[in-house]
Amino acid sequence: MLENKVAYITGGTKGIGFGIAKVLLENGVSVAFSGRKRDDVEKAEQDLRQYSQDVLGIVSDVRNLESENEAVRYIKEKFGRLDFVIANAGLGIFKPVDQLSAEEWNDMIETNLTGVFYTLKATVEELKKTEGYYITVSSLAGANFFENGTGYNASKFGVVGFTQAAMIDLRKYNIKSTVIMPGSVATHFNGNIPSEKDAWKIQPEDMGNLVLDILKMNPRVLPSKIEFRATKPGN
Repeated sequence: MLENKVAYITGGTKGIGFGIAKVLLENGVSVAFSGRKRDDVEKAEQDLRQYSQDVLGIVSDVRNLESENEAVRYIKEKFGRLDFVIANAGLGIFKPVDQLSAEEWNDMIETNLTGVFYTLKATVEELKKTEGYYITVSSLAGANFFENGTGYNASKFGVVGFTQAAMIDLRKYNIKSTVIMPGSVATHFNGNIPSEKDAWKIQPEDMGNLVLDILKMNPRVLPSKIEFRATKPGN
């Protein structure tokens, strides 16, 4: 069902994006992924080749539309098509609102929200051709506000609203759109180093398996918003 399909994953060098890439590659999908740092992209590409040779690492910054347009050109040159887009790149800076700088605010909004728009803007014409799928990774922070979360909450609330509105715009082209809202995930996010203490959390491969399930659903159904959390939160 997924053979000969091509996916593009932003923020794919580690964590959630890497986990999604791994699962898709294991299930016959060709995967292009992006990250900001060349060293991280090259290492992730090498690591992912153990699952499939049909992988392409791209240095791209979702905060820059031309950078995302260039990423799509690379994907077309390598694979000739684009079927699935997973807008996953994200950034979290957690401070009281009176201590959050304008630069920190802008960096979160530009990465987490504007980047989601730029990724769709760069890929939408290709998705029209394949009647593809556009998936965004928001967070439970897109529905639940918390202390020190003003910038992060604002960006993730925005991703939920953006994706659901985009769903209505895009379905007339037979493009499906889903926003995933995970809770705690065992990743390097916010300086965490995954270890046994994170065993209770959602694992990156769990996110990959969720995306796989979404892509395998009958075309007549659309899970437009999915909340995804650990069964038993840790301490």
